[in-house]
Order: sequence, then structure tokens, then C-alpha cells
Amino acid sequence: MGMPSPLPVRDGVGATRLHVPLTGAWPTVAAYMVERFFHLDPERLLVRFDRGEIVARDGRPLSRDTPLGAEEFVWYYREPPVEKKIPFAEEILHQDEHLVVVDKPHFLPTTPGGKYLQNSALVRLRNRLGNPDLTPIHRLDRATAGLLMFSARPATRGAYQLLFEDRRVEKVYEAVSARPADWDPSRFPLVYRNRIEKLRGQVCVQVDEDGEPNSETLIEVIAADDRVVHTLLRPHSGKMHQLRVHLAALGLGILHDGFYPVLQPERPDDFTRPLQLLARELRFTDPLSGQERTFTTRRSLQEAPAR
Repeated sequence: MGMPSPLPVRDGVGATRLHVPLTGAWPTVAAYMVERFFHLDPERLLVRFDRGEIVARDGRPLSRDTPLGAEEFVWYYREPPVEKKIPFAEEILHQDEHLVVVDKPHFLPTTPGGKYLQNSALVRLRNRLGNPDLTPIHRLDRATAGLLMFSARPATRGAYQLLFEDRRVEKVYEAVSARPADWDPSRFPLVYRNRIEKLRGQVCVQVDEDGEPNSETLIEVIAADDRVVHTLLRPHSGKMHQLRVHLAALGLGILHDGFYPVLQPERPDDFTRPLQLLARELRFTDPLSGQERTFTTRRSLQEAPAR
């Protein structure tokens, strides 16, 4: 069980927990936080202590004079960033007392992070449904659209999380790639495997060509024309950026992918050029009812060839 927060969810966002060293060169908890968050205005941070916004595990406000070692963890609300609104709405496809399944648009992150707080699927849904317990059971990249499943109740959350941990959820995706000059449809369907590693501090994953494979995807062709190739993807594993990496390795880098096969300079979102990757289907046996469940996106990829 995780450590419960002494602060309630506010505006759909939970409080942030910070680990504070019990010993060190800082005379107070506030001094440590000033150095830890060196990019912030120190006085602005200290004023948050004065207002009682930094609290201990029991919810007691800490002062700017609280000595180091008095508390190992503190909680506070992140000050909301100035956010650029994501002009696309998530669609609720299914809702019951245990599960909420949504169709996530491109560009919307699953959870808060970085410059996105209110503009995340989790916070939008908590506010929309009035349920602070809502928690994602799995995740989609911000750039990927499609099916995303949330737990509505802590009591049954573990049962659904185990479905993903035990790979008992069948996931199906679609992608559209530029047609390579040496396009050979006879290669498909094929199963692609390699070893993917996420290195700390790097936005892209690394491929270890000599390592034991830890990722696997079945790739089938839906359609192709003289411009693009439309593929159906069935991942057996769920490594970060797996589908993007596997298609790029086959010369089928997904259209409008700024990470693979080559990392592009960061630039503002171009809402007219979404990543052509879509989480299309989720299928599983419900661990509570034993019912076979299938959810299907209502979205489509704008670059897909006419069929």
C-alpha cells in the first residue's frame, strides 16, 4: 500500500509528496527545499510555509523554521503551471462502479506532469465525474490516441491492474507509416522482437541489439497505397515506446513521430499533424464478473489510406 496523503485531491490533482533527508547541511526543512528547488524564487517558497501550505504526514503545517530531521516526508500542492489548453475532448465509452474506459485524443497526457496539469486525462475525468479515487490502470503516450482504462474504486483496482501485469489483456493498435522505397508486403505478417531499455534522463529508449529480447509485437498490414502503409499491431509486451521503436526498426517509422527513428528538436504542438498511432481495442476477461469484455475506439487515423 502506498503512503496515504494527508491532503485531499484538489481540483482533480493529488498533493505531491517529497522525501526530505533526516541529516545534512541544511538547518531547516525549508532550507533544503530552497536548494532542492533552486529554479524557484526562494521567498515565494518560504511564503508557502508561512501560509501553512507545506504539511507533515499528519497534516500539520510546517513553518519555515522546522528543523531538518523533524519530518522525513512533506506534502504540498503543486502550483499550477500556465497551461496551453489541449483543444480536444476525451470521450467516455464505458462507465460502471469499477471501470471507466475513455477514448483519449492525441496530445492529451494520461496523467499530470511537466507543463500539463489540468490538461491531462486523469484530472479532466476526476473533475468531470467528481471521483477523486479515479486512477489509470495503464497509460498511453501523450502523442497516442485511443483506449484508456481507469479504476473507479480502490477496493477493486488491484484485480484490474493484475490483468495488465500478467499480460491477460489483448491490446490492438493501428499505425500509419510512410511507404518505404523498398516496400515488400510479402514480409508480413511478422513477429518483431528486440531488447528495449529506458535510460534515466533520456527521452528516447535505447535498443540493445545483442541483448535478450524483452519486447515482442505481431505486425500485420491492413492496407497500403503509393504513399503510406497502414498496419495492425498486437504487442505481447508493453515496453515504453515499443510500437514506435519496432516499426522504425523495420523502416516504417510512424508518420509525425518526433522521437523515432531520429529524435527531432522540441517544438510546439502542431495539432494538424498528430502521431499516427491509435490504441484500437482492449479485450479481457473481467476478473470480477468473469464476463468477456471488448472495447473499441471510435477514432481513426487521418493519414490512413482509403479502403
